[in-house]
Amino acid sequence: MPKRTLGVGVISLGWMGRLHSRGYKALAEHYPDLDADIRLVSACDVVAANREIAVTQLGFARAVEDYRELLADPEVDIVSICSPNYLHREIALAAAAAGKPFWIEKPMGISAAQSRDIAEAAASAGLVTSVGFNYRHAPAIEKARQLIREGRLGRITNVRAWLIADYAASPDGPLTWRYDRERAGAGVILDLMSHGSDLVQYMVGRIASVSALTGTFIADRPIPTKAGVGHSGWEVSDERGAVGNEDYVAMMVRFDGGAVGTLESSRVSVGPRCEYVVEVYGTEGSLRWNFEEMNVLEVCLGLDNEFQGYTRVMAGPGFPHFSRFQPGAGNSMGFDDLKVIEAAQFVQSVLTGHQSAPSVADGWAAAEVDEATAASASDGTWHDVRPVTGCTTFGN
Repeated sequence: MPKRTLGVGVISLGWMGRLHSRGYKALAEHYPDLDADIRLVSACDVVAANREIAVTQLGFARAVEDYRELLADPEVDIVSICSPNYLHREIALAAAAAGKPFWIEKPMGISAAQSRDIAEAAASAGLVTSVGFNYRHAPAIEKARQLIREGRLGRITNVRAWLIADYAASPDGPLTWRYDRERAGAGVILDLMSHGSDLVQYMVGRIASVSALTGTFIADRPIPTKAGVGHSGWEVSDERGAVGNEDYVAMMVRFDGGAVGTLESSRVSVGPRCEYVVEVYGTEGSLRWNFEEMNVLEVCLGLDNEFQGYTRVMAGPGFPHFSRFQPGAGNSMGFDDLKVIEAAQFVQSVLTGHQSAPSVADGWAAAEVDEATAASASDGTWHDVRPVTGCTTFGN
């Protein structure tokens, strides 16, 4: 029986849109057992140069300026939504109305209400989905989750996670949409901490309540005169404008299962580049992972070892997904590979109708943590995190 052909449409070709495109193309090599032939049909971008890149470099059959034209294309079966935050709800609701399964980047909109709208629209349309929580796909994270689920750490007592980055550390970096509350939402809370809350919930369980504080350390930035891709390639003027959202957040959290934790994130650090760390502690052991050493998992199991402490384990063929990319431990995977895994899970979800990828319910759940965090930082009190409906991965 011939494989099913899936025509792909990608909306917005910044850094993440190009990464989605490469992820789809890599499936034939890394996931040849997927029962699908992937065809890059249409890309959408308002920038003419990006549309040209879509066809001449990325291999799309065509490129359009209006996402509605892409969604109306009968050859487009599945859609990636990689636009800025403030466009996510509008485009995702249109994709759901068109009956197109979609893979959407986080955060899903600029508020929990927008994320809820997206999740409920997808559920009403009966669509499988995917959300860009790529760090959970690192083989070391998947192995860590297995250890936790198997009870190898005993009863989980506490968690620490921090996502400290320097992409906004320069005060002369451009005042892009990321610093506008109306277009990006609550700054680093949505941009980085949504990854952190998803990671700890994926590993430990649902965050039930939160107490937080925030800070904005760079008050103004130069206004751009030319757009770039991602965080680079921008040109700026001498005129400056006010930053409208948060550079830093610190949180205390309580989990449904009784564990507690601390989470921290900054986009303006000087020193760490992408120091995204998760530590999970239990009554019989603990583990830690740092994205800057993505292929390493540090594990301590048991209390009676002669040489008590962490064992440093390199990801290898015994870790989920690893052997699809590398033959043995020490041959490291990279960031882009995590998006290939994500693409594979999305396509598998579409083929089977079973939600294998992180769902829009997971995206909504992270948004509810973000909302409670911002509210707590505003009034200085603990806030409960509203539960969500739909297919989440907590406890699975």
